[in-house]
Amino acid sequence: MSPVAIVTGGSSGIGRETALALRERGCRVYELSRRDAAAEGVTHLRCDVSDEAQFAAAVAEVRAREGRVDILVNNAGFGISGAAEFTENADAKRLLDVNLFGMVNGCRAVIPVMREQGGGRIVNLSSVAAPCAIPFQTWYSVSKSAVLTYSAALANELRPFGIGVTAILPGDIRTGFTAAREKDPAGDALYGGRISRSVATMEHDEQNGMSPATAGRRIAAVALKKSVKPEYTIGFKYQFFVLLARLLPVRLKNWIIGRMYAS
Repeated sequence: MSPVAIVTGGSSGIGRETALALRERGCRVYELSRRDAAAEGVTHLRCDVSDEAQFAAAVAEVRAREGRVDILVNNAGFGISGAAEFTENADAKRLLDVNLFGMVNGCRAVIPVMREQGGGRIVNLSSVAAPCAIPFQTWYSVSKSAVLTYSAALANELRPFGIGVTAILPGDIRTGFTAAREKDPAGDALYGGRISRSVATMEHDEQNGMSPATAGRRIAAVALKKSVKPEYTIGFKYQFFVLLARLLPVRLKNWIIGRMYAS
């Protein structure tokens, strides 16, 4: 029986490539996004992941068509940048509604289905920006840290039901995410131009990063494992960075990140 997979944010970038990789590995794949740009062989369902009712309805439709849901990849998300001091609470809450609570909505929708069928796999996209908090990308790091923590706790809650939960930590990926980032330069003069320099450095790193196809194949491989660890970092370089972030004294780690992205 071919596994049935749902991928959010599957109309472009990492989500699209993950959906394609799952399809190539024999899954019946549904992508959930607000616009229909699904790849051949992938079924699109319109869904705003920040709307709990819409997400629940989409999962119910997949189950009605297929009889089960084996894999959920929570990938949908976006970024904002700017000084935390000048970031409006409404903008931060909008980001959390997608990056964090969009994931939560998906998990809550599929857990009853997976528990009833005796198992399943939930893959949540976090980021290297979780253990390595990026200045002037504060709220993005906050959202991805929350995804990481939520996933680890959920994995222990759901283990007795045969539901595996893991978080994926990508590093810099060459996608449209960079162009779509919402940039607020407010206060850049007060900060001595550090906001614009920081964002420019981040965007340069992203556009020279891993291809989304490579990332998608690795995410698909994790989604199809028989058992999973609580988290996986994509790319040897970023595995090293995450290891350092956890071994170095916090003060030294933060100083290094500050030199890279806040000088």
